[in-house]
Amino acid sequence: MKRNLGILCTLLLLGMASSWSYAQTAEIRILHVNDFHGFAEPYRPFGGQEPLGGIAYLAARAAELRKEKPTLFLAAGDMIQGHNWANLSRGESVVELMNAMNFDSMVVGNHEFDFGQEVLRKRISESRFPVLGANVEGMEGLRPYAIRELNGIKIAVIGVVTEETPVSTHPRNVSGLRFSSPAEALGKYLPELRQKAEVVIVLSHIGHAADRSLAEKVQGIDLIVGGHSHTKVSKPVRIGNTWIVQAWEHGKALGVIDLVWKDGKVIVGEGRLDEIRPVPGKEDPAIQALVGKYRLKVEAVLNAALGEAAIDLDGENVRLRETNLGNLIADIMRAASQADATIINGGGIRTSIKKGEIRVKDVYSVLPFDNYIVAVRLTGKQILGALDHGLSGIEEGEGRFPQVSGMTIGFSPSAPKGKRVKEVRIGGLPIDPGREYSVATNDFLAAGGDGYRAFGEAVKSSRDFEVVGGMMKGEKVVFSDSGRWLRDVVAEFIREKGKIAPGTEGRITEVEGK
Repeated sequence: MKRNLGILCTLLLLGMASSWSYAQTAEIRILHVNDFHGFAEPYRPFGGQEPLGGIAYLAARAAELRKEKPTLFLAAGDMIQGHNWANLSRGESVVELMNAMNFDSMVVGNHEFDFGQEVLRKRISESRFPVLGANVEGMEGLRPYAIRELNGIKIAVIGVVTEETPVSTHPRNVSGLRFSSPAEALGKYLPELRQKAEVVIVLSHIGHAADRSLAEKVQGIDLIVGGHSHTKVSKPVRIGNTWIVQAWEHGKALGVIDLVWKDGKVIVGEGRLDEIRPVPGKEDPAIQALVGKYRLKVEAVLNAALGEAAIDLDGENVRLRETNLGNLIADIMRAASQADATIINGGGIRTSIKKGEIRVKDVYSVLPFDNYIVAVRLTGKQILGALDHGLSGIEEGEGRFPQVSGMTIGFSPSAPKGKRVKEVRIGGLPIDPGREYSVATNDFLAAGGDGYRAFGEAVKSSRDFEVVGGMMKGEKVVFSDSGRWLRDVVAEFIREKGKIAPGTEGRITEVEGK
């Protein structure tokens, strides 16, 4: 009798606890940034009128908002690479910054791999917050998820990165790693997380369109905090029971979303982007000092003058159309390698150069990746396939959009993907599908990066293909200069010319046709 009474009391207590938990109401705040890319100081975006950003100003605003309610501060990837301020220390400056700002979690972005696995392991070991990657196998230090308790509510944060990472960084940087689909990884971990936490947040670096698709396919996600596509999501988007946010790029905005947990489910109280403007006196002094410390190191190396730009050099639209900066770089590569033509990925050009004096740091910001020039023999048929691939991601603003030299392309953006190229001329003559041409590119594309399989397959088909001392060799490789980074070749060209004024010439034009 006593035993039965004890069991009954236990069940009543559990029932009361369960009822209490579902009657409980709690509010939590999520602050978020994505695609920082080392832009620590304010800058005026291409075409903009006023400077935006400045991590010291963002840090001060985040500290203010954290005082108001229990908060998690999350980073949705591509934090440690991109701008000179980050690149010269290989991301060490950014990790020191994030530690000082007390970030709670970060998902690894595809560009976190750009310095190689050894450097990334070191950056992860320096981080005082978990670095997540649930769909990455083989990378020491990455965790699938982290669980925190705020205001009596357990919150699980699970991180996923684009499964296209192996083609968006140099293949050597991800050798031995496996990237599964985000949906597959979430299917593996979500049942476990739902047992451990009341709220599940996916910290995602897969792009806004992919986030929306993920929310449609996978049930049980309360919030997706996104990155990768640099999308300015001013208000949270709701797909089913999942809310989706993303905070633009480069620290120009701080994402804020307040969640209310009530009756066993999550509702959104408010979500917004706070644009960050450099108002004197509104910065965090400690963060400003840290920014200044690394600025001095960068300036010591990169402040030397190279020449002058007679006009603005457009690096903003390199994923959409021919630009004068894309033409300049492609021309320099063709001349350096003495190739018939050049094809490079617009996504490798990371920013613009304003009219006026050009310094070393400007060129390094435009070309932050450790890439060198390679020229490969391709058939006309392979070139046509490569160009069709490059023009297949215009709608999504994909980085594979081609910038070219020595050729002209007529394409139909309304045609099906893979069938958009309608006319190509090399050296003024119609392309011959059966003829071989020498095509300059960077070693990233030459290895098949950004999905340019034509390059990778041609290079590796060489009977004597090998990589010696980091340099590609083989019968299909007609030029390979791993001793100089592409950015240094461009800097040397500008120094020699003194004043430059590249234009656009109709190298890539839209034509009618389906």
